[in-house]
Amino acid sequence: MFRQLDVCHKLEGSADNMDKVEGKHRVRRNVVQVAEAQRRIEEHLNVLGVEEVSLENACGRTFAEDLIASDPMPHFRRSGMDGFAILSESTRGASPECPVRLEVIDHIPCGEVPKKALSPRTASRIMTGAMVPEQADAVIMLEMTEDFMEQGKTYISIKKEIHPGKNVTPIGHEISKGACVLQKGTEIHAGETALLATYGRSRVKVYKMPTIAIFATGSELLPVEAPLCPGKIRNSNSYMLAALIREAGGIPFLMGSIPDEPAKAQKLILEAFSFADLVITTGGVSVGDYDVLVDVFQNWEGRMLFNKVAMRPGSPTTAGVWHDRFLFALSGNPGACFVGYELFVRPVILGMQGREKRYMQEVTAFLGEDFTKVNAFPRYIRGQSYIREGQLFVKPAGVDQSSVTVSIKDSDCLIMIPPGGAGMLQGELVTALML
Repeated sequence: MFRQLDVCHKLEGSADNMDKVEGKHRVRRNVVQVAEAQRRIEEHLNVLGVEEVSLENACGRTFAEDLIASDPMPHFRRSGMDGFAILSESTRGASPECPVRLEVIDHIPCGEVPKKALSPRTASRIMTGAMVPEQADAVIMLEMTEDFMEQGKTYISIKKEIHPGKNVTPIGHEISKGACVLQKGTEIHAGETALLATYGRSRVKVYKMPTIAIFATGSELLPVEAPLCPGKIRNSNSYMLAALIREAGGIPFLMGSIPDEPAKAQKLILEAFSFADLVITTGGVSVGDYDVLVDVFQNWEGRMLFNKVAMRPGSPTTAGVWHDRFLFALSGNPGACFVGYELFVRPVILGMQGREKRYMQEVTAFLGEDFTKVNAFPRYIRGQSYIREGQLFVKPAGVDQSSVTVSIKDSDCLIMIPPGGAGMLQGELVTALML
């Protein structure tokens, strides 16, 4: 469940960080490319501290140290089959016409140590995963043998030669002693959990999860549970962002909406920095008369990183730093808010948790349908990927408008369309960022 907080209005900022200009716009906006915006963010990105959690609560967290193998894995030779541990030389010359017979002298279940030494004339019954006797160099499958009794003793008949090493997993087959099993910055899932348990880590050092305050601006916003009324819309962006934050390992705090009052908005945002590692706002960042985040960035004591990005949708996306903590002002349009989050905010949340792989994977794909909209800036289209005749294709997930919400749920990539020209045609190669 997302946490909802009430905040007191305590703090005020004073310093101007952007130049006011006369004329149509209230602020001067200097356009930066997406890569440059990401670079400026990286300069201020810091990893959070480390905490220790139980192994059962470590899934989804980020490992905060290297796991070095204290022992080889496996640390004893184990059987890969239910069958009989033997000396392979015992089967030399074995055939259906001339089978070899061996006396069964021991029974080795999993977890037990062999009790009797083998010779070329003997065998030990053994279970999958059990410890192979020191003298044995092979295990023959149970189905490849026939057993019989003679003078109160159990024997097996083998009709085929068995090669050395057959069905025996050697010491260190998976991991050698001293090897790095898991690297710092690894996200812990089922496989990593199994390895941590294998090496006795009941307590796991992980990076702390960043706490993130989410504000929505705009007097037109209604609580989710409120009935619709003319001119109003429900606050969906905050809940979308909260879900995205949880997917990235953060802890979202829904702060509700703030009205179109710059002074009040500034107080609420600065107060949120008293507990949050990062603050996100959605809406109020464009150039309208009621876009309050423009005023906040003009009149706070933080540092502006950028206030316009060469991209569609979401070019007014703005970012700043206040006492080493980020403030991201994303678009109020859901599509633009989503794209801005994926390009700039998710990498920060992952970076705070020590992740090295924090940016979306770039792939090359064929465009599945024409996209002829002309753009002054690169366009990031919410898209769907699919395989056709062994090749990767991508296509828009729906109507490409920043105000459209439904295409977000249908997207698994962002299709990058370069600026200028006449768009791109079906079958042309494009770059896609996989979500």
